[in-house]
Amino acid sequence: MHSLCLFLYFFLWTKGAGASDPTMPFMEYLDQKHLVCLKWNFDDLKGTITFKLVVNTTGWISFGFSPNGGMAGSDIVVGGVGPDGKYFTDRYAKGNSEPLIDEQQSYTLLDLSENDGQTSMIFQRSIQSCDDQDFHITAQPIKLIYAYGTTDKIEYHGTRRGTKEVNLLNYRYRSPLPSDKYLSATVDNITVPPLETYYHCKYMTFPTFIKKHHIYRIEPVVDNSDIVHHLVLYSCPPSVNQSFENACHLIDTEDFCMGVVAGWAVGGGVFEFPDDAGIPFGGGSSDTYYKLEIHYNNPNHEKGLTDSSGLRLHYTDKLRKYDVGVLLTGVLSYGSMTYNIPPGATQFHTYSTCDTALFSKFLNPMPDLQVFAVLLHTHLAGRKVRVGHFRQEKQIDFLGVNENYNFEMQEIVSLGKTKTIKMDDKIQVECTYNTVNRTGMGHGTSDEMCLAFLFYYPAINVTTCISHPNTYPSEGTNNQYEIVEYETTLQTLPQIQIILTDDVSNNLIV
Repeated sequence: MHSLCLFLYFFLWTKGAGASDPTMPFMEYLDQKHLVCLKWNFDDLKGTITFKLVVNTTGWISFGFSPNGGMAGSDIVVGGVGPDGKYFTDRYAKGNSEPLIDEQQSYTLLDLSENDGQTSMIFQRSIQSCDDQDFHITAQPIKLIYAYGTTDKIEYHGTRRGTKEVNLLNYRYRSPLPSDKYLSATVDNITVPPLETYYHCKYMTFPTFIKKHHIYRIEPVVDNSDIVHHLVLYSCPPSVNQSFENACHLIDTEDFCMGVVAGWAVGGGVFEFPDDAGIPFGGGSSDTYYKLEIHYNNPNHEKGLTDSSGLRLHYTDKLRKYDVGVLLTGVLSYGSMTYNIPPGATQFHTYSTCDTALFSKFLNPMPDLQVFAVLLHTHLAGRKVRVGHFRQEKQIDFLGVNENYNFEMQEIVSLGKTKTIKMDDKIQVECTYNTVNRTGMGHGTSDEMCLAFLFYYPAINVTTCISHPNTYPSEGTNNQYEIVEYETTLQTLPQIQIILTDDVSNNLIV
């Protein structure tokens, strides 16, 4: 049961579409320009949820729930104030076309107005609807979609659309920002080559801080949204001690920088850590180098593109209770072992295992790790990603699930509450692919990988826990197998596990 005390929280509102409304204590801008504002309130006892959508337009506006961030399968309401008065309908979409009117109108319009260039629509529905065309709202993150027009003629929205993942029933209150100070990890006007896939790496240090600080907010700086696919900032061991910038994978030392500090992927936005946790930096005896990795996806091979993307890391000297760590799990290429995904498969599954019992080599006892957010990552052939949590050989939970993976919608998702990983627990990352013209695992957008970044506290010195099926005995024989037989063979092969720490001289491969 969600406490009604949540509604008494005080919020600091901004001007414009997000002006103060004490009856709607939760608020999110659904777009980066703050033109589309969603506010909401819910009543567990009555089983209802109320929304207020405010959009900077005098045309039609729409809001909905989507299984994957797209139109197909979504549950939508459309409304506005036209020449003939107010209009409002409950709709559903079967594809990328105008949504159909639902025979059962499950949404109740409470107010609809148009003032000062804005349209405001307040409506209510049951949290759990009995209509098959309605989306079931749960205490998990939900992909919200919006679109709007400049007139009251409901037609194609063009670029006036978007999606954002929000946990409506487990929404976390955001405190006012403790400071406006930030570290900048960006490239400076680099030339992006006309390649479909290009990885650019920049090694850098931040200003020296004698005292420890905490990073509490990760903000993407995306200069070219059409080609920037993801950004990852890694910490490097002491052996990396010089600045460098060029295409990735040119020097051996870059593989030493494996400690994930912060990240962003296409479709994501700003991410704030819980109020009692932050990523530590500063206070060390020597300067730490960091590697910024930017993946550019340029399928049209455009020439002459320049970019200055990266991350802003907002920090404070008011230390929080816990240090945040990021644990990289999943399937990642290792050595010369192959892991080809066969073409023509409507479904093909890959698996990895992380056995935390192996962490005892580096720390003992291991504290309970409280996972509070997850970023799931695969490429264009990915359809599903699940992170299973096992204890004493039995699955007890999922640390992350996306049954409708969308390559264009990858963001750090807050879990709403922490999930505890104990010593000897196992983490299994499973990806499901649809492999049309996909032939292998790799770094390219048209290739595949299967990863889950787990955000947790308190931080430990283990940064990576990945695995790879031992395909040495079957190397070069993948084409002999039918798809099902090949998948079964990979499942039965023992997993080679790779455990990396922030000191690459002290790692484990079993």
